[in-house]
Amino acid sequence: MTTTAGPRADTSERGAPSPVQELLARSHRLGADPRNTNYAGGNTSVKALATDPVTGQPVELMWVKGSGGDLATLKEEGLAVLRMDRLRALVDVYSGVEHEDEMFAAFDYCLHGKGGAAPSIDTASHAFVDAPHVDHLHPDSGIALATAADGEALTRECFGGRVAWVPWRRPGFQLGLDLAAIRRDHPEAIGVILGGHGISAWGATSDECEAHSLEIIRTAEQFIAERGKPEPFGPLVRGREPLPETERRARAAALFPLIRGLVSTDRRQVGHYTDSDVVLDFLARAECPRLVALGTSCPDHFLRTKVRPLLVDTAADAPLPDVIARIKELHASYRDEYRAYYERYAQPDSPPMRGADPAIVLVPGIGMFSFGANKQTARVAGEFYVNAINVMRGAEALSTYAPIPESEKFRIEYWALEEAKLARLPKPKPLASRIAFVTGGGSGIGRAIAHRLAAEGACVVIVDVDGDNARAVAEELGGSDTAIAATADVRDEEQVAAALQRAVLAFGGVDLVVNNAGLSLSRPLLETSLADWDLQHDVMARGSFLVSRETARIMIDQGLGGDIVYIVSKNSLFAGPNNVAYGAAKADQAHQVRLLAAELGQYGIRVNGVNPDGVVRGSGIFAKGWGAQRAAVYGVPEDKLGEFYAQRTLLKQEVLPEHVAGAVFALTAGDLSLTTGLHIPVDAGVAAAFLR
Repeated sequence: MTTTAGPRADTSERGAPSPVQELLARSHRLGADPRNTNYAGGNTSVKALATDPVTGQPVELMWVKGSGGDLATLKEEGLAVLRMDRLRALVDVYSGVEHEDEMFAAFDYCLHGKGGAAPSIDTASHAFVDAPHVDHLHPDSGIALATAADGEALTRECFGGRVAWVPWRRPGFQLGLDLAAIRRDHPEAIGVILGGHGISAWGATSDECEAHSLEIIRTAEQFIAERGKPEPFGPLVRGREPLPETERRARAAALFPLIRGLVSTDRRQVGHYTDSDVVLDFLARAECPRLVALGTSCPDHFLRTKVRPLLVDTAADAPLPDVIARIKELHASYRDEYRAYYERYAQPDSPPMRGADPAIVLVPGIGMFSFGANKQTARVAGEFYVNAINVMRGAEALSTYAPIPESEKFRIEYWALEEAKLARLPKPKPLASRIAFVTGGGSGIGRAIAHRLAAEGACVVIVDVDGDNARAVAEELGGSDTAIAATADVRDEEQVAAALQRAVLAFGGVDLVVNNAGLSLSRPLLETSLADWDLQHDVMARGSFLVSRETARIMIDQGLGGDIVYIVSKNSLFAGPNNVAYGAAKADQAHQVRLLAAELGQYGIRVNGVNPDGVVRGSGIFAKGWGAQRAAVYGVPEDKLGEFYAQRTLLKQEVLPEHVAGAVFALTAGDLSLTTGLHIPVDAGVAAAFLR
């Protein structure tokens, strides 16, 4: 077998991009348009000559997107680089489909040089096609043809002989040989529709390959639009219509923690909520139940969405207790059915069942709840099911949606190669799949806590009365897959509820709450006004109560336990001078820790406190006047206050916001899972504040 290489990769005309640069640019353009392929789906390649660093002679190489990368953001280190002479030699030792997994293992011995990505299972589908440039993509329009019951005839009608049809075959070595035969026997073809899967295209240049890919995708789109019937999902069904947005989102927030708790039966999950028109319309249509039961087809789709979603069959406006009871019944049935699916197809050497919970839960009138080990995985699972809806619409518009058989789905889901891919994933961080809600998170101690929790794997909701500060911290932590901001005054019951609804709709619930919002005014008793007293008690005592009460409701609905941590103070124990309102409010918080630990333990919810002292540097409270007031009380310059506090401690060390954040992490990361009602001092040692 021979394939055609393009120009040399280590030389190019002056000013012209190298073949690898062209490959990356093409990948970015194709991957940036969701009509062309899904996130992390598909791959692109180029074959070109380079100089062998050992012999100094030309060697033909292939650069192909490696396992796990995304076309839109692909970098050179995300490419696998393989020697074509070695890849071609594998054909001579290939002994049949039953041995193709062995051929995949041999790709490691075809790699050239150091570094680069691990080869993907699609490597053969690029290597053996006699063209310098190859694309393999998962466009909705292409998969619609690929999953239509008469997809082969429709492909012929749509493209004539310009695009060939390849019946379903699991990705791998044999599929690469099938594509090579198509390219050899049908030189007029610019690509193929891969039954049940996607498309492949090729070209003599990078631009030609890209043009062929886009021709297949856009032609299929136009064919579906012109030939397809107008309402492929059938008529609207009374009772499944979308609720008005405010009502819909309120009901979604009420259901999400319960659903998240159920789908976390085997392992804790993070959620994503989608109520786009595409989803809501699909759920309202007569054919929805039939199509949902068929599941998705493209391997990229069902590896993210599982073999099929869970569809709730209650009316959109049914009484909430009835919906909850029905969801619990359907979840139990789904687990039984998934276990039966596993047992139907599992072989003695199959990997163990990974979990029986759904990844997608569909609620008519409300929307879609998708789940994964982290927010990105949950969001992408939802995006993939939207792709699947588009695919089903196209296939039903032209014909009948006919995904690959369930047995084939199992062969991919529990493929040894897929298991090996999962085994290569990095070990989860200690707070992975946990959702944190940090009040006063826009500055000082709260900001440090948010940074630490996010660094340890948590999704974080930054809550602050100053929305600009909250948004700034959320942006520091990355995109919305890691952190979001919520503006709320914790004294206001409605604002607290709204912030928690935002948290729930973003991530699915709340697992870890940090009551950190606070302020302080340093005044002697006779100068402390009622307004001074009320302000500090309203923010710290009342605010902590409101946040704890509302988050406890969510945690109880989830049934996953949880952590509530109060950032209290040394002053809850120590009678500091000119500090009656602040000290009393902190003492109130300290006793809330004990009271709630006793009450919430039955739900697996731990309640603990951290007692900091003298956190001057980076502190929002000290920067807003408290520092100047305390410096005046102790008779030291304000810029020396941190040093003053340090010198009165046993350890003679200044306490920083990061030290408080470390205590919060210690309480919530798992090593203290049987600890509740505890106050941890983070004060460098203040004997007068020792717990007795």
